[in-house]
Amino acid sequence: MNQMVKPSSATDWIGRARDLQPILATGADQTERERRVPDHVMDAVFEADLFKLLLPASLGGAAADLITYNGVIEALAEADASTAWCVSQALTSSHAAGFLSKDIANEVFNSGYGVVAWGPPGGMAKAIAVEGGYRSSGMWRFASGAPHALWFGGHSILCDQDGKPRLDAAGRPINRTMLFTRDKVTMLDTWHVIGLKGTRSEDYTVKDVFVPEAYSTWRDSSPDRIESGPLYNIPMLTLYGIGFAGVALGLARASLKAFEELAGKKASGGGLGQTTVLRENGLVRADFAKATARLKRTRAFVHEILDEIWSISKTRGQFSLEERAQLRLAITGTIQEAAKVVDYAYHAAGSTAIYEGSAFERRFRDMHAVTAHGQSQMSNYEAAGQALFGSEPAQRL
Repeated sequence: MNQMVKPSSATDWIGRARDLQPILATGADQTERERRVPDHVMDAVFEADLFKLLLPASLGGAAADLITYNGVIEALAEADASTAWCVSQALTSSHAAGFLSKDIANEVFNSGYGVVAWGPPGGMAKAIAVEGGYRSSGMWRFASGAPHALWFGGHSILCDQDGKPRLDAAGRPINRTMLFTRDKVTMLDTWHVIGLKGTRSEDYTVKDVFVPEAYSTWRDSSPDRIESGPLYNIPMLTLYGIGFAGVALGLARASLKAFEELAGKKASGGGLGQTTVLRENGLVRADFAKATARLKRTRAFVHEILDEIWSISKTRGQFSLEERAQLRLAITGTIQEAAKVVDYAYHAAGSTAIYEGSAFERRFRDMHAVTAHGQSQMSNYEAAGQALFGSEPAQRL
């Protein structure tokens, strides 16, 4: 077990992530084949202290800013998107440490790799109130990084002993996340997908598991919050989006780099007797420049918004409707624009891209698995647009 890191603004966290790129890249085939991140890759990420990036300082974490977090995930995704996705999921889940007692948070997030796996319910998930806690039953989906998790969570509807949901003042069911150890969980082999195969984002169930009250929480719940830093003003769902945007940026950067290398070797036109390479073709040059500009614009925009949001979080602590809309636009827009860059590189590479093991086909598949996530859906634009016109949307920003 490594020692707790001392949080420091001078720590080059993105540099640490870049140093891991050779290990992630050489392990990528195994990750894809076994549908899980190999232990030696997880060990390397752990030894670099990256799993502590978003833990509070009180637990030995770095409580890093948003651009650093996004940049770390981007750097990892350049080498392997599945590993980057799993690290992003684990880091965002560690946000819950600010909403648990110190002892419980330390037990959960400073054991093993500190990975907690959880996802949305795959049907009814209930936590029935009993003396001292809850009896939890349900099925949940998308437990990314589950093979390395010692703890799991289940987002559940609180119910009385008769099974009737408890309601808040607005008449809506009250939700709470139950935390339970791996031995209480039954995993379901459901993760057979086109991309991000190594995330092993499988379904899981528990049945009638007792969860003490102290091992339950709810994201962004003011009554549960014990940490006062700027990180804990950022909604957990937003943190997920910031990480996934980093995955998208890393895939786009790696795809462009791969095409740049290919363009210096592959013959232009594809016909016999061609003496020029792709980079000497005027159309190829123009399209490559456009794709480069698209990526740089996208990256600059999301970094601008993340910097603004972090500054507001350190000062005012609360975000206006317009500020939340801008952040949602930055997250969704980054994923969508990065996907266009990956698509460009894939198509520009021609037949080279379609072969397994090429520098393009896995990134293409991984990118389109990213765009399937709710953080990338086009409905986010409608919600953001409604907010920009001054109305709170029903869909959470």
